[in-house]
Amino acid sequence: MASEYDGMWKGLGMDLVAHDQLLGVLGQGYTDVFLSQKDRPAGMDYFNFVMSEVHGLRIKEILEAREQGEKVVGSYCVFVPEEIVRAAGATLVGLCSGADFAMEEVERILPRNTCALIKSSFGFKLGKVCPYLESADMIVGENTCDGKKKSYEQLDKLVSNLYVMDLPQTKSDSARAMLKAEYARFAKAMEELTGNSITVESLKQGIAITNAKRKALHRLAAIRKADPEPISGLDALLASQVSFYDAPVRFTQSVNALCDELEKRVADNVGVFPAKTPRILMTGCPMAVPNWKLPWIVESSGAVIVGEESCVGERGIRNLTDDSAQDMDSLLEAIVDRYFKIDCAVFTPNEDRAEHIIQMAWDYKADGVIHYSLNFCQPYQIESMGLDARLAKEGIPYLRIETDYSPEDAQQLKTRVEAFVEMIG
Repeated sequence: MASEYDGMWKGLGMDLVAHDQLLGVLGQGYTDVFLSQKDRPAGMDYFNFVMSEVHGLRIKEILEAREQGEKVVGSYCVFVPEEIVRAAGATLVGLCSGADFAMEEVERILPRNTCALIKSSFGFKLGKVCPYLESADMIVGENTCDGKKKSYEQLDKLVSNLYVMDLPQTKSDSARAMLKAEYARFAKAMEELTGNSITVESLKQGIAITNAKRKALHRLAAIRKADPEPISGLDALLASQVSFYDAPVRFTQSVNALCDELEKRVADNVGVFPAKTPRILMTGCPMAVPNWKLPWIVESSGAVIVGEESCVGERGIRNLTDDSAQDMDSLLEAIVDRYFKIDCAVFTPNEDRAEHIIQMAWDYKADGVIHYSLNFCQPYQIESMGLDARLAKEGIPYLRIETDYSPEDAQQLKTRVEAFVEMIG
């Protein structure tokens, strides 16, 4: 189907036929999952628009900014410090990794039993269907797990602009020093990429923009503690996913406008689900666009998702960065402090994550916890097994799910989720 953006996409070297197929599937999935919901807040219209133009108008904006000299940095992980990217005058965008694409080509260079998220990121590159990937002046890979670490050796052969950031996997003093050194190296790389010097003033501005976005998402998360919940878990997840693509100031304004509406709903006791609907806390692997399979199953099975303990959720936004310092080194220390608190499953030991899950379950008044692991993601799969006893001790019902992006197991998952919801309800 012809589009007004065909010339733009072709200029990026994309496969227009394959991209049309992707947009067709994405559009139908969005209609089935999101637009079919009842009593959605009016503020979600903005996010509907963003999704309808996520490969169109937003890419056009990014390319126009590039023509004015602004650089684009693509990232796969919340450990990439957005504050530093903004301080250098660049744009940070999330890269596509939430659906299967070009799997036959992917499995020629990666083992079949590789994590679905990693294979997806390669599929979008090999299939030439991700305009964010093709628009990026720098692609930042980060060594959060062995699968990513080794896969970047192959990705480096496919792209000319890969920057790999090494990350610690313990919470020791030496590990923190390593993270600071990596962030200092990244800041220098950003200055070289953009030609802009990072100053105290620009770093403070980068911190302020990023903190404001996080505060808006904190506000949205706090509203979801209400019963009845004024917004579905699917729509709240969508807002979090859009945060990785949208212009940050505009996004922050839109989330705050949505929260104004939701707070009035809470005051008027208006919810998208009836009061006392079983409340689910989702935890585990991140869910990138268009990975909506499990949340849709949960919320079509008589439950409401009230929070996400994931990188596309509270883990990714939990803490703010202190901007009170007046010199570069102290501001960098503050950024390191903030990111070093992220309790990704690659850290060992990782007791903080279990404690956060339990605290979130109480704070959000969850009736049960569903842990979501992607197939072959060993860090989250191993941690999911240890959570059984921890949550049982607290009297919190728990369901462990392992899946991928394929729809083939949807009915099996629905049967298990429905049984879990019936038990906790």
